[in-house]
Amino acid sequence: MSHPAPQRRLRPLLPAAWAIVGALLAAAAPGSPSVEEIVSGYVAARGGLKKIRSIETLRETGRATTGASREALVTRQLKRPARTRFEITSQGVTGVFVSNGGRGWKMSPFDGDEGPKPLADAVVQEAAEQADIEGPLVDWKAKGHQVELVGRESVNGHEAYKLKLVLKSGAVRYEYLDVKSLVRLRADSTRQVKGVPVQIEATYADYKKTSGVLFPHTIEIAAAGRPVKLHIVVEKIEVNPPLSDALFEMPSETKP
Repeated sequence: MSHPAPQRRLRPLLPAAWAIVGALLAAAAPGSPSVEEIVSGYVAARGGLKKIRSIETLRETGRATTGASREALVTRQLKRPARTRFEITSQGVTGVFVSNGGRGWKMSPFDGDEGPKPLADAVVQEAAEQADIEGPLVDWKAKGHQVELVGRESVNGHEAYKLKLVLKSGAVRYEYLDVKSLVRLRADSTRQVKGVPVQIEATYADYKKTSGVLFPHTIEIAAAGRPVKLHIVVEKIEVNPPLSDALFEMPSETKP
């Protein structure tokens, strides 16, 4: 009595076997984490919620270049709840852009504005959002924001989670967090530049800790449709320096 070859006996079982193997692999493969898990990991990577919340004021100083030989000194000062002051000095001339969360003003000699002038409401709104010391992802639900995981993308050779962030104001940003380290690699937003909305792409690198909180020390900012990129090297970060409220108020115009 003849017997079928082992290969012939196994052949009908192969489709079912491959189906079982496929199901086991699918069950074992890790799925995408939830938004809550990603943001929680991001907060932990930065130093933890307690340390981040302990920051009441922040001062960052550094140098900015545009790829050419021109260099500028830059300082950014933040104070809760929504105060921000940005100064840029180039060739002995200093421009100042300030918001106290409700009103804003600027002195921009580069544009021919010598005296303080009020900022447009849309610019003040943007400044208030940029003044969030914690960043919009921290306590995003309590702040009234919405966050959605929309996929993954490569950012400077790193795989990143792409998060769509809709702020309470309705403004939309995209945040890119490194899949492995969960630090922020890039942020895409829209800013008002001389009354015109411009798409801005900011990339972050060279992270170091100050007072137990992780901060980027290299920032590159690019505007859509413009070839020049702003490269910022942060040289010093001060956590909780004394900052008076007067720094964020419009000075009285000097009368002749």
